[in-house]
Amino acid sequence: MIDFLDETTMTDLNYKHLRYFWMVGRVGTIAAASKLLNVTPHAISAQLASFEASLGSTLFRRVGRRLEMTEAGERILGHADEIFALGDQIVETLRDGAQRRGLPFRIGIPDSMPKSIVYRLIEPALHLERPGRLVCRESPLPALMAELAVRRLDLIIADRPIPPNLSVRGYSNLLGESTLTVFGSPALCERLHGGFPARLHSAPFLLPGEDVAFRGALMQWFDKQRIQPDIVAELDDSALMKAFGQGGAGLFVAPSAIASYICAQYQVRALGEISSVRAQIYAITTERRLNHPVMEAIRLQAAAALQADAQ
Repeated sequence: MIDFLDETTMTDLNYKHLRYFWMVGRVGTIAAASKLLNVTPHAISAQLASFEASLGSTLFRRVGRRLEMTEAGERILGHADEIFALGDQIVETLRDGAQRRGLPFRIGIPDSMPKSIVYRLIEPALHLERPGRLVCRESPLPALMAELAVRRLDLIIADRPIPPNLSVRGYSNLLGESTLTVFGSPALCERLHGGFPARLHSAPFLLPGEDVAFRGALMQWFDKQRIQPDIVAELDDSALMKAFGQGGAGLFVAPSAIASYICAQYQVRALGEISSVRAQIYAITTERRLNHPVMEAIRLQAAAALQADAQ
């Protein structure tokens, strides 16, 4: 029961308006909601105005360029969450039994995440008795957070918790962490002299892009060690960085937990470990998905997967 509406208003409640309001409330902006709904921002603004008029209450207030939810809006958003969560439960109930194996579990993966680590984390879920169909989506983290907010994703595996500048409701669960190792092609390594980390000074280096969470800590480590590598490229995508490194374009870093895999897969050498800088892995999800069998399998696998090669 929605306790803030009288009987007359309930009769006229437009669930299309409610869904538009819910989208904006969950992702934080009309612009983000318009992309998810595939309608213009003007159309959403008009729908919100109609919704507010039908309720006789203001749901958002404008603060600069942002929309801030009013107390009434917060109350309605809570009820809307319950309504659409119930709809999800109805669909899952109807698909139970033999059909449940085909029910997708949707995982978002930011561009910056090492895909070999992601595979190690989710591989056990493929062997569950009734795992469902796994669907993996790759995109920048803000776009994935918007998808998670409106339940188009069930889980995000990321290298950071939910950024504070994103007004999206969710839960960040630390799965584990790993130190970093510096890698290079055999030919490049042979050209470098001295011990580690001194041999990194002036060496060609592939710097992780700004979307990579540990980049700032890595740059601070360079400063502390008084090392100035020759930055030849900045790369967000971890697979592309390894390909560049394999070709001898420069040294690169990756989690020590997959050091053996990287050396074997890309025919590179490990030059040394940066123990004071760590790559972290988070599971970002909504509360209703914390106990899903796939999530449980990933959580149980995380510690072993992130430590196996580092030992």
